[in-house]
Amino acid sequence: MGMLSGSIPWYTMMVLHKNIPMLKRVDDTIAVFHTHAVAGSLGGILAGFFANPKLNRIFYLVDDWEHYIGLAYGFQSGRASAGFRQMGVQLLGISFVIALNIFTTSVICVLIRIVVPLRLTDEELQTGDDAIHGEEAYALWGDGEKYESRINSAYGAEDFPPAVSKGELEMA
Repeated sequence: MGMLSGSIPWYTMMVLHKNIPMLKRVDDTIAVFHTHAVAGSLGGILAGFFANPKLNRIFYLVDDWEHYIGLAYGFQSGRASAGFRQMGVQLLGISFVIALNIFTTSVICVLIRIVVPLRLTDEELQTGDDAIHGEEAYALWGDGEKYESRINSAYGAEDFPPAVSKGELEMA
């Protein structure tokens, strides 16, 4: 589960997001969709697949806990129908969370839209973050100045200031 929970969201973020036209249209600069929706859904599905009936007893607190079994344990014990039932419960839970998120986000956007527009005009978008907000987007340094790295570019490392020797200390 650990290998899948890291590699599949990474794959969807780094490969699929760039190749699926619908995902290309989504502005997800910090990969919220991949780290939450993909990883969360994957966790729910894998929990339904690997659900151990002895551990499920702790969560369900019912007398007939034996029928709450993951699909893998269902195949192993010959009770695949119980495993498919647990997968159905997991998929139903994932569907509920997706529907709840869509509804809640839509209501929030409609309420915000009443007060302010949700999207800037094309003119304002051309102006940029610095002119509108007074700061540079993705600034890595203290006063909103953007660090320009040229090490991995065509310019070369000679554009950098000389390195500080071990004995020197610079104060910012």
